[in-house]
Amino acid sequence: MTASHAPASVRPRHLLAIQGMPAAEIVRFFDLAETYVAQNRSPDKNTSLLRGRTLVNLFFENSTRTLTSFELAGKRLGADVINMAVAVSSIKKGETLIDTAMTLNAMHLDVLVVRHPESGAVRLLANKVNCAVINAGDGNHEHPTQALLDGLTIRRRKGHIEGLVVAICGDILHSRVARSNIHLLNALGARVRAVAPPTLLPADLARLGVEVHHRMETGLVDADIVMMLRLQTERMSGQFVPSVREYFHFFGLTREKLRAAKPDALIMHPGPMNRGVEIDSEVADDIKRSVILDQVELGVAVRMACLDLLTRPAPATGAI
Repeated sequence: MTASHAPASVRPRHLLAIQGMPAAEIVRFFDLAETYVAQNRSPDKNTSLLRGRTLVNLFFENSTRTLTSFELAGKRLGADVINMAVAVSSIKKGETLIDTAMTLNAMHLDVLVVRHPESGAVRLLANKVNCAVINAGDGNHEHPTQALLDGLTIRRRKGHIEGLVVAICGDILHSRVARSNIHLLNALGARVRAVAPPTLLPADLARLGVEVHHRMETGLVDADIVMMLRLQTERMSGQFVPSVREYFHFFGLTREKLRAAKPDALIMHPGPMNRGVEIDSEVADDIKRSVILDQVELGVAVRMACLDLLTRPAPATGAI
């Protein structure tokens, strides 16, 4: 199977964030990803679109879904894919991020996908290399491809995003997924709510046009989408919740709490899920309302679209 590039507008140089991305550009990613959904469901899933191109996945944090998704996306497009094991690389021997960037740049890569625990580190790398850079999550800042796949999941199931009530619940303070989704959903006209205890909410969240709720019973009222987030204990340097048991009692998604949302409300989670912490298994496995596996499937298609768009032979206009 082969794929051809349709005429395109000026492409972005990098994909570093959703913030500032025009709605039309977001929809462009969605529309291209739709074509890859169909391709991924066909018997012949591979193309030669990126034959001769080199994709390097540079992950400074552990990942299963995102890393595997980018690897699969690159291979299905015909690229040469390399996963760098940071734990055994020179980075662990004291090499600076700038030195790493210069080393990679000398290898003439085409796409660099980076996950890093520090906010802004991916942008720093992008400023030092000559290839396209995709942010696979940097600190508490953003995770743009996750928001794109979440948005596409919603659009496919609901038919639209504008006007929907989306409740993002849980550890918003430490979540780059939440930030990217807030920017994307606001750009596409959704009504976004943040539902969490005060200790897990950023102080400046209201200025982003988000409704803030401290109780699930009010935050989920008439919600079309309930997006649960993982409690990121690895990013916490203090006591943000009294206990996991108490957190689940007040903020874990259960069938009872879900009754406040619309009867056809969809349940989302970026993974990995902590069952019995932020979500009950009965809800997570609801085949009619849970779209968690849809998110996993669409992640490959969205990342194929990103690799496609970022490698098109068109003038660059800087980072998104």
